[in-house]
Amino acid sequence: MKLDRVATPFEALSESIIYQQISGRAAETIAGRFRDRVGDGRFPPPERVVAATDVVLREAGLSRGKVAALRDLAAKSLDGTLPSMARLRAMEDEAIVERLTVVRGIGRWTAEMFLMFRLGRPDVLPVHDYGVRKGFQLAFGRREIPKPESVARRGERWRPYRTVASWYLWRGLE
Repeated sequence: MKLDRVATPFEALSESIIYQQISGRAAETIAGRFRDRVGDGRFPPPERVVAATDVVLREAGLSRGKVAALRDLAAKSLDGTLPSMARLRAMEDEAIVERLTVVRGIGRWTAEMFLMFRLGRPDVLPVHDYGVRKGFQLAFGRREIPKPESVARRGERWRPYRTVASWYLWRGLE
């Protein structure tokens, strides 16, 4: 697995929010406009997001919900609720999930993707992820997509490398 490197948790999580529930192509366009209009062509720091008007953020293509989520993320970055990357690297997985999910627009799935693809944690199994569950169905010849609890039970056998198992379940769908 290749890790996505970014300078700050704020940047990584902002990208996650921008990319939620839209195509990659549309998200890249919006992310580019966001960088151009708020960060002068670079990824803006939290202070710039807090200072930007709703009009500027909406003109970049962000929905009202994403504007609210990005503002909350920026505020929590500035007040210390969102730890630095160095601090996150030292924290336990579940503590990170708890810390990240207090931010509007960031749920457990987003936090688990952050653990896997930004921090490189080896033992994450996102049991609510459709691709993981569908891959599990195919790999184990199930008639129906398994419930998260079923994936979690089987996943105990894959400790401490459940991230690798997740990756294979996703790849099995290709």
